[in-house]
Amino acid sequence: MRHIAIIGTGYVGLVSGSGISDFGHKVICADIAGEKIKMLQAGKMPIYEPGLDELVDRNVKAERLSFSTDVGKTIRDSEVIFISVSTPQSENGEADISAVKAVAKIIGKNLNERKVICTKSTVPIGTGKIVSEIINENKSTETEFEYVSNPE
Repeated sequence: MRHIAIIGTGYVGLVSGSGISDFGHKVICADIAGEKIKMLQAGKMPIYEPGLDELVDRNVKAERLSFSTDVGKTIRDSEVIFISVSTPQSENGEADISAVKAVAKIIGKNLNERKVICTKSTVPIGTGKIVSEIINENKSTETEFEYVSNPE
């Protein structure tokens, strides 16, 4: 069983985290949106996906799935981190990766041991290099990490 962090509880993050927990892994879905986390902790779904409420309920009851607003602790307590935040299209048609960059900074500040970091958000080519640089700039130790991209 792996300890997995899903940063972002929108459609991609919540569905991915719920599915991964159903394979037996311990998953914490973290988000800075406190109201969304309260909703999830109360068993209410902020999005609609057929069967999602049952999947979430089953894995919460099995203590494989939980929700938190403490993104830093979630990162520190996990072996694998999925960045699953929104990358809306900007006015010029490009993906806005500011939320991905913000998460990368938080990861860097909380990197306490070797981790696998995966961008699940839809991002443009070259984002992996940007994310890796931000993590390296913000980490306070020589801790290494592996970076992969697995867009939705």
